[in-house]
Amino acid sequence: MRITEAAKRLGTTPRMLRYREALGLLPHSRSGQTAQRQYDDRDLAAVQLALDLERRYDVTPAALAFALRALAEPSVAADLRNLGYRTGRLTTPPT
Repeated sequence: MRITEAAKRLGTTPRMLRYREALGLLPHSRSGQTAQRQYDDRDLAAVQLALDLERRYDVTPAALAFALRALAEPSVAADLRNLGYRTGRLTTPPT
């Protein structure tokens, strides 16, 4: 489905879907023939999960994208553990 229909089904806007795509919260879904964004049910499920997580944990799409980066990149996770230890949010020193 096209971006307008996908946004309508999710209760959001095409602009917000483009933003989420830019953050890496949505796969780049372009049709080869028309170069228009095309979304399937799997894409919509990923966006819905992201929306649910943002509401549940009161975070922005950018914060959620950074959390995914921290999970995927060990050096980012290590830096965050170090910050957590230095600020007292974590009690175990980083290794």
